[in-house]
Amino acid sequence: MPEHVQPSALQPPVSPPTGTDMGPAPGRWRALALIGLGVIGVMSTWFSATAIAPDLAALWSLGATQSAWLTIAVQLGFVAGAIAASLLNLPDIVPLPRLIAISAALAALANLALLIVPGPGIAIALRFVTGIALAGVYPPAMKLMATWFVKGRGLALGLLLAGLCFGSSLPHLVRAMTFGLDWKLVVIATSAAGFVSALVFAGALREGPHGFARAVFNPRQTFAILRNRPVMLANIGYFGHMWELYAAWAWLLAYGAAARSAGLTSFPFATPEMLAFVAIAMGAPGSLIAGWMSDRIGRCYTTIALMALSAGCAALIGTAFAGPPWLLAAIALLWGMTVLGDSAQFSAAVSELAPPDLAGTALTLQTGVGFALTIPAIQLVPVIAEWMGSWQWAFLLLVPGPLIGIWAMARLRRMPEAAALAQGRR
Repeated sequence: MPEHVQPSALQPPVSPPTGTDMGPAPGRWRALALIGLGVIGVMSTWFSATAIAPDLAALWSLGATQSAWLTIAVQLGFVAGAIAASLLNLPDIVPLPRLIAISAALAALANLALLIVPGPGIAIALRFVTGIALAGVYPPAMKLMATWFVKGRGLALGLLLAGLCFGSSLPHLVRAMTFGLDWKLVVIATSAAGFVSALVFAGALREGPHGFARAVFNPRQTFAILRNRPVMLANIGYFGHMWELYAAWAWLLAYGAAARSAGLTSFPFATPEMLAFVAIAMGAPGSLIAGWMSDRIGRCYTTIALMALSAGCAALIGTAFAGPPWLLAAIALLWGMTVLGDSAQFSAAVSELAPPDLAGTALTLQTGVGFALTIPAIQLVPVIAEWMGSWQWAFLLLVPGPLIGIWAMARLRRMPEAAALAQGRR
């Protein structure tokens, strides 16, 4: 059932986005396709170093904890970029296609520079810059998508997250297809994709007719968002989801490699690289299914259901560490589908609950804090694996995140503002 609580007389319903035409925007499907294509390309730079981490570790004699910084640096950069953009209100001041195009080009350039770095220190610094640049792509792209869709926004944002998921998994696919060849091919391919994305956003996209009012620079507006209880409950749901998501993505390859080394001779999808690619890519159909569900049964019910499934997968994947291969594949694929599927719906909820003129700032703040939480999760998973002497149960660390998220979204569902999230009414 959809969230059906009606707005209180003391709490007026959320106002709609600015725009004179509240009907379907002409050209919205073309815009959706182009935004999705652009996101796929530039997001391939996110895990480019993670996919080649074994090669870089051998090249620079890095341990597991040191190798983790190739991923953690991107998260740190994203957090720094997102919080700075939120405090400066950049997504609500700068035209969105221009902001995204510049950021995509910077991400591709920083990624390409990995080809000439002499050691891990500069490589980690470049990954930090890549993360800063990606903060100018992902949250603003969500707002750009929202300017094209009012009804059906959950599905549209689900499609955007499907693009993010597929783009994030691409480095693993490229590495699997070039196994035994130079790791630099992964860097070249993902950088080229990022530059193409910059061209798409710069030359083929504009904001839709359901735009949000422009904001003026005022850092205090960020604190107004923090005092908005419905928005913060949606944020807490997102934070719990993020504790699990990127640690799962970052360490699935290492988990698969450890399972194979421990004696799993018949490996699902032939190699750990392909298992990581397929599992992460399953987030794309998961996002589409969740978007379809969310526009029909509500954001809260959808996110609760998916977090329950993903928490179960994180808890149970250890049972398949030694096989059988079909069970490992089934749990990994279901986890990949559910761990990302709900992500867009937290963003849709915030875009509907936040003041319309601060939607971009609210989304950027949400993602900035959420990505900050991914850093300790990514750091701790290999520490837990080392402490236990095996990767088998290391993912148990991630289970509390979605459980907290379930609690927050259940609380939000009982609030009067939840009516704005029902059946995509905004």
